[in-house]
Amino acid sequence: MKQINLVLNAIKGDEHSFETLITQESDKLYKIAMLHVRNKEDALDVIQDTVYKAFISIGQLKNPEFFSTWLVKILMRSCYSLLKKKKKTLLPGEMALSGMLESVNQKVELDVDLPHALSKLEPHYQTVIILFYFHDLSIQSIAESLEKPEGTIKTYLRRARIELKKVIEGGNIYEQRLV
Repeated sequence: MKQINLVLNAIKGDEHSFETLITQESDKLYKIAMLHVRNKEDALDVIQDTVYKAFISIGQLKNPEFFSTWLVKILMRSCYSLLKKKKKTLLPGEMALSGMLESVNQKVELDVDLPHALSKLEPHYQTVIILFYFHDLSIQSIAESLEKPEGTIKTYLRRARIELKKVIEGGNIYEQRLV
């Protein structure tokens, strides 16, 4: 069954369709949660909270074609809420990013440099890079998820690429300037 049909059925109250949708999105939700909260227990708590909120409010979803974006938006809010409660930083840890890179079968040399470089970026740059490159979300979807204008997301991506290049090419010289 196509995702749009599953969403429409879930909106009508079909629990099996909702469960199927969540199953389809579960890997993406887990990876995003892990990158933000940095431990398995918190990631699972955030996902559970997200699924609960989504189940309760699915009837309010106006555009079924944006189910995935809507779900990520709920997840991001849950992550930020948990981090605020625990007063954690939003920077993804290098180990979480290394695991993410392995899961998308990146080159070995990127496995060493990219996690370190990403950890040097500002949180909003990290988020757009992760959502755009690791989860293949469109700029429109990222903008909706983060509640920012598309132009802002494009600017974040452009600046993040520039900063990543500086970190990767600049090595230790750039690290000293950041600290």
